[in-house]
Amino acid sequence: MAAQMYMEMGDDIKMPSIGYGTFLCNDEQELETALNAALEVGYRHVDTALFYANEHIVGKVVKEWIDAEKLTREDIFITTKLPIFGVHEDLVEEFIVKSLENLGLDYIDLYLIHFPVHMNYDEGLDNPKFLKTDHIAVWKKMEEQVDEGRTKTIGLSNFNIEQVDRIVQDARIKPSCLQIENHIYLQQRELVKYCQDNGIVVVGYSTLGSPGYNSFYASIGKPTRDLPNLFQDPIVVILAEKYEKTAAQILLRFQLQRDIVVIPKSVNLTRIEENFNIFDFSINEEDMSKLEALDVGEAARIVDFGALSPKLLEQPEWPWPTFNKASE
Repeated sequence: MAAQMYMEMGDDIKMPSIGYGTFLCNDEQELETALNAALEVGYRHVDTALFYANEHIVGKVVKEWIDAEKLTREDIFITTKLPIFGVHEDLVEEFIVKSLENLGLDYIDLYLIHFPVHMNYDEGLDNPKFLKTDHIAVWKKMEEQVDEGRTKTIGLSNFNIEQVDRIVQDARIKPSCLQIENHIYLQQRELVKYCQDNGIVVVGYSTLGSPGYNSFYASIGKPTRDLPNLFQDPIVVILAEKYEKTAAQILLRFQLQRDIVVIPKSVNLTRIEENFNIFDFSINEEDMSKLEALDVGEAARIVDFGALSPKLLEQPEWPWPTFNKASE
């Protein structure tokens, strides 16, 4: 089973199949060092978001590489996202302009709606405010950003299949990408198939299980949870030994062979390189079936936006009606 180095997104846009993820990484020096190492290794796809509070760091490193003529702007693919507090038709332009300023770029390669619900928490997470979320109206404003040259293409993140289809049916510019949590325990096969059947590139996050995610919960004063350790799954351990690869490489390669783009995050320089080196082996069909059989479904979801506020779960466009374990 071959894995592609790039995924076609239409109109001659190619997304590298492995990117460097930056969630939970806003220590300036740490991220600068890690991102420089990633670019040295060969990463040419960086995933960030205004919500991550590190766009300015990403922009600084990219500018240094361009100024040093080690790469051109066209060599690197930058994804960023409309934040949860900007998911309203009157706010889209304001926030993409802010991201462009943070990044110091003339355009973004891919701009995603980060979450399908609007929530403003300027007065604190205990007193959030919500605006009615009209996906079609927001999407039309996203399309305008392509027209204005602020982004090459647009997509979605954390939307469910009904929400994606609603936009697809009405879109002038079809979503080119859906970014979702995806790993061996949460494979979301129906949603992945829908996207791939409709020419929408799937990007999976938390492919390695987000072992540092509890630090985010703690930072916003929320209880931590028991999170799955994908590296220690017995099947993954056995396959890592069989293929003489790390557990992380098995987890990432599994997704590539499903035609899912991966965006692993690490600040460990050795692991940054290991995570990138997943194109020199292939998991055979029998072993792919073993990994596919590990799917648990919604009960294995790690990233819970409901941790921001339980009131999010009450909103009509909350995307995961069966997922409330982490917020109970």
